[in-house]
Amino acid sequence: MFSIIITQIIKMLLILFVGILCSRLNLIDDHANQGLANLLLLVVNPIVTLMAMQADYEPELVTGLLISFALAVVTHLLMIPVSNILIKKDGNDDFSIERFAVIYSNCGFFGIPLVQSILGSEGVLYLTAYMTVFNVFSWTHGLGLMTRDTSDRQHAGFAASLKTLLKNLCTPMIFACVIGLTLFALQIKFPAVLTDTLNCIGNMNTPLAMIIAGVSVAQTNISEMLKNRRIYLVTFAKLLLMPAIVFVILLLVKVDSTVAYTILVASACPCAATGTAFALKFHKNYAYSSEIYAFSTLCSLVTIPAFILAAERLL
Repeated sequence: MFSIIITQIIKMLLILFVGILCSRLNLIDDHANQGLANLLLLVVNPIVTLMAMQADYEPELVTGLLISFALAVVTHLLMIPVSNILIKKDGNDDFSIERFAVIYSNCGFFGIPLVQSILGSEGVLYLTAYMTVFNVFSWTHGLGLMTRDTSDRQHAGFAASLKTLLKNLCTPMIFACVIGLTLFALQIKFPAVLTDTLNCIGNMNTPLAMIIAGVSVAQTNISEMLKNRRIYLVTFAKLLLMPAIVFVILLLVKVDSTVAYTILVASACPCAATGTAFALKFHKNYAYSSEIYAFSTLCSLVTIPAFILAAERLL
């Protein structure tokens, strides 16, 4: 499995360099990259999730799915207090960006192609549990974190906040999870022509994700980014400390290996692109958030294989 993920990482790295080249040659600007990100988030990722649930019903799959949900909830509940301890609020104007980056991983962009390559559709099925929990937490706790002390939150009453929350939870990914789980429970399968069509769209996931990441890296001032010591703390917490905590939990609970690998990879993914989107939307330090995203993405190409190697020997 280690050799498989190394091969996949190399492929993803090469595609990332294509994204960098496209940015340098002005083939993809920031506006076009945002359009590609929307296509990935709103169309491709939900389709991959939906198709992963077109599996034959087996009691083991249901059990694995429920365990994945439980582990995803535990993981996020642990990450929140740990991030609060590591990232202090006093004298840090960017504490909300840093805490968000530590807690929430790029489990959709990065997780799907990795899990798909090493575990297949069963792994992606379990990953949908993690992504569902991620969406709920990021659009509740994460949203509150990023809007803290801003006019968006200060002037919104409870009813307005609840309405906004419900609206934000009505995302294509959540719909795909609900529809997919319903079809899985009822064992309703798509006709062959629709299955082939949706799988073709889903195959765009890895190239799109890495080209988007490459453009983001190309638009980052690398020299200035490397001078910021806070980035190293955030990246250490996200890519090493958090997955290590999850790794220990997986050693203790002794779950199915496919579930364990899926949760480990999801937690070890780089900082979520959602954090950068939130930073832009709520007038936070967008440039700093982009730097964290780019730096953690590059570093994860080394840290994820390291955790997979450890998992092969110990899990």
